[in-house]
Amino acid sequence: MHQPRPGRRTWRKIFLAKWWQRRRTHIVLLVWAAIYLPGLGSLEIRGEEGRRILPAVTMLQTGNYLVPHVGSEPYFSKPPLINWIVAASFNLTGVRSEWTARLPSALAILAVALTFVTRGRRALGTTGSLLAAMIWLVNAGNIEKGRLIEIEAIYVSLTALAFIFWIAAYRAEETGRRLWLLPAIFLGLAMLAKGPLPHLLFFYGPVVALLWNDRKLALLATRDHFIALVIMFGMFAAWALPAFLLSDSARVARVWSRQYTGRVSGSGFQFSSWIMNVPRGLVYFLPWLPLALLQFDEPAELRRRHFALFTGIAVPFVLVNVIPGALPRYAMPALGPAAWWLGELLAQENLHWPRWLSGKTFPPRLRNKIVVIVVGIGCIALLVYGLIAVPRLRKHEKVRQHARQIDAIVPPSVPLYAVNPKYQPYLFYVTAPIRYVSTIEQLPADTKFFLVQGENEIEAERSKRWSPSRTQLVLRIVDYREHEAILFSVSSAR
Repeated sequence: MHQPRPGRRTWRKIFLAKWWQRRRTHIVLLVWAAIYLPGLGSLEIRGEEGRRILPAVTMLQTGNYLVPHVGSEPYFSKPPLINWIVAASFNLTGVRSEWTARLPSALAILAVALTFVTRGRRALGTTGSLLAAMIWLVNAGNIEKGRLIEIEAIYVSLTALAFIFWIAAYRAEETGRRLWLLPAIFLGLAMLAKGPLPHLLFFYGPVVALLWNDRKLALLATRDHFIALVIMFGMFAAWALPAFLLSDSARVARVWSRQYTGRVSGSGFQFSSWIMNVPRGLVYFLPWLPLALLQFDEPAELRRRHFALFTGIAVPFVLVNVIPGALPRYAMPALGPAAWWLGELLAQENLHWPRWLSGKTFPPRLRNKIVVIVVGIGCIALLVYGLIAVPRLRKHEKVRQHARQIDAIVPPSVPLYAVNPKYQPYLFYVTAPIRYVSTIEQLPADTKFFLVQGENEIEAERSKRWSPSRTQLVLRIVDYREHEAILFSVSSAR
């Protein structure tokens, strides 16, 4: 019997399906490059970036990778994974710049997007996995953090990788080590980036919800899951215990205690800021948040599983944001599971708006148009930002100018000693090699230039350490935070 030939529309659908399937990795790479690379290293370090970069530089200089230092002081407020990664980037590239410092954040975002379209494809399908990757790449949270060398981009990406590998294995009905081992490694690395919490809430929230829905909570009580927990916490302990024992243990305990109890106790609590945590946290999920209102009716089992995943994401999100000392970014680890959930939702064929929003259908063709438009706007906006906005922003830099002032005085080959400088990001840009000491008394006899805080000015002026040579004030710096630093030279006696 003669079979009818496919029509033009059918051929077009087949072609597009095959093209998307073959080119999804190229699409991910193209979108990532357009959003995360333009102007990546053009602006000076800002915010907390210096706390990730300066310890990495010190590690490379001293060979001490166990205890990160900011200036001459040990820095225990955060674990050192980000410092290690930045040090590795500097060492591998042979270049110390904003670009090589920030590149690991952008690469972490890319790694998750590629994992969505590879490991996640079997469970989400070709369309769902690509949609999840686009949602992950084009959202306010990742675009903000993924272009900086901050904790969130890498920490959130590691949590996302743990979840993707777990749910992909779970949907493939894998058990044992195949289900728990890789997630444990990524979660352990996330601990080394920020500590034990709260990313575990955003991993185990959806995990427990899905297992509860499927009546498989017994998987949490298996030997393999227990081994995964040992690996996870063991990775953190392998750094934390030696660092604790080889440092001022009492001080380290106070810092770690303050990091966690301060958030729960709500020190510095402001109601007006706290009440906006949830709305501000939801901003990180833009521009995709309105599409989360879409619904589908069949099949019923998939709908129940989908709702369970949503519950596992939403409950930790709300719980973390209502903690008195919480900030909206603390809930960013929800981005990975949310991208999976929304990609799974948008891949459905029978979508419609809820009845209170007209109840109209939401056909795949409209979905594709919206995704293309949103992703296109995101790419164009970041390209314009990198080509037009960044050069203008460079005219208003506040940090690099102080390094230029120092470079005009201190020869590139002469060490500059910084006496307990605390956090001074402009030291990253100083050409002369930086040496840190805790007190003026620790300065060596051959010191030519040294930098002190304003409170130590009189002590530096009156110091007889280099007698009959004397110190001379050559530069006074007041940075954008109103912190004062003073550069002295040691003049030879006449």
